[in-house]
Amino acid sequence: MAENPTIETDVLVVGAGPAGLLLAGDLAAAGIGVTLLEKRATESNLTRAFAVHARSLEMLDARGLAEDLIATGRPLSELRMFDRLAVELHRLPTRFPFVLITPQYNVERLLHERAEKAGATILRGTEVTGLRQDADGVTLETAGGAAYRARYAVGTDGVHSTVRDLLGLPFPGESVVDSVLLADVRLEREPEGTITVGANESGFAFLAPFGDGWYRVIAWDRHHKVPDGTAPSIEQISAIATAAIGEDYGLHDARWTSTFHSDERQVPNYRSGRVFLAGDAAHCHSPAGGQGMNTGLQDAANLSWKLAAVLRGRATDALLDTYQTERHPVGRMVLRSSGALIRLALAESVPTRALRGALGAISSHLDPVAERGARMVSGIGISYPAPKDTHPQTGKRVPDLRLTALSRPAEDAPAAPERLYEALRAGKFVLVSNDELAATAPWADRLVFAAPADPHGKLRDTVLLIRPDGYVAWAGVDPGQNELRTALTGWLGAPATA
Repeated sequence: MAENPTIETDVLVVGAGPAGLLLAGDLAAAGIGVTLLEKRATESNLTRAFAVHARSLEMLDARGLAEDLIATGRPLSELRMFDRLAVELHRLPTRFPFVLITPQYNVERLLHERAEKAGATILRGTEVTGLRQDADGVTLETAGGAAYRARYAVGTDGVHSTVRDLLGLPFPGESVVDSVLLADVRLEREPEGTITVGANESGFAFLAPFGDGWYRVIAWDRHHKVPDGTAPSIEQISAIATAAIGEDYGLHDARWTSTFHSDERQVPNYRSGRVFLAGDAAHCHSPAGGQGMNTGLQDAANLSWKLAAVLRGRATDALLDTYQTERHPVGRMVLRSSGALIRLALAESVPTRALRGALGAISSHLDPVAERGARMVSGIGISYPAPKDTHPQTGKRVPDLRLTALSRPAEDAPAAPERLYEALRAGKFVLVSNDELAATAPWADRLVFAAPADPHGKLRDTVLLIRPDGYVAWAGVDPGQNELRTALTGWLGAPATA
């Protein structure tokens, strides 16, 4: 019997969650061959995540998806944790000064449609069972007997990652909370707020809307422990919610119930040869702060343009190592911050509960501390390491700058982008300068050119080279032609020749 042929592509992505779908869509849009392998035969209508933070909305805006997603959910200008502790978001310097409450499957649906439209191959019901890599590429074997070969592979297949296991990578950490009860229910009485959360010495409860009349309830009782996968009764969930929140809003008609445990874990290395890990396959943590899905989306946005640059021959393989140096510290930070929040929420001792109440009472009065907390939870406060002696903006996130065309466009030319995240939809670097720079001409096919809308503002004499993920690659004040050429060659590859 003849063996099944090996199917070849540029990049293999394993796992069709938000991170995998965004990554596959980015690569396909960049003209890179990408095949996404998903074990599940059908899309899931279940969801673990509900919160889409500001930085993720900026990432989706750069892909033309933010407004469509916002239409599916409810924006909240305050993210309430427990007691009086809340994160105020309305003053964040972003186009999206809120957290969007919408089920994860809405995010997946939009990213799936974009990836397919861009040309990604998405294969469901395809379980990866084997992995081999060599100096030239990666081969994945599947349960159906088919084999797939690519230059690189990315595991975005969740906490129980097959890719991570096949690589033999450790996933050190610990369980933070076990016997967490989940249910999708209807309510007789609608809560006052979009998100309802409460905690006491016995446990906590959380209610969030799907937007179609169903609600997700998450409940935990330190005195009631059951194995993962056990289906709790509606009476158990009602009792915990009533104790933690004060009432259960008449929850009834559970269409689905389950039990899970929440871990804090992070793989030491996000890269192993030609294979990368992203999202929950690389890190997992408590749901406090709603940062899980968002961190995975930003992993994917960081990695996708780097893979595309290397595969196009515009960067060396060393660029891919910066995925580890930039994203691993972010994952570690999220583990620590979400871990601190969940431990406060689960506090049993009287002194710790008193500290929790005190923090809630004073947090809104400590503006610098509160603002830093909001920036980090929302993701807009995250920046990446920059080499010494570089411009202070290097590695920083760029807000949604108002832009204008550098010169008068031809009558039949498309309209110039009016803001940065519209310009980033081209999937290219964006060069922002008040002057037309002749030295940039050889890289014209790799750049979007624009000027700041205010020629006398903060960027008056500054030239910014902005990466496709919205961070500053390089900046200079009145740079010379040689300095500019060096920067462009370093980031965009050798100039095109006539």
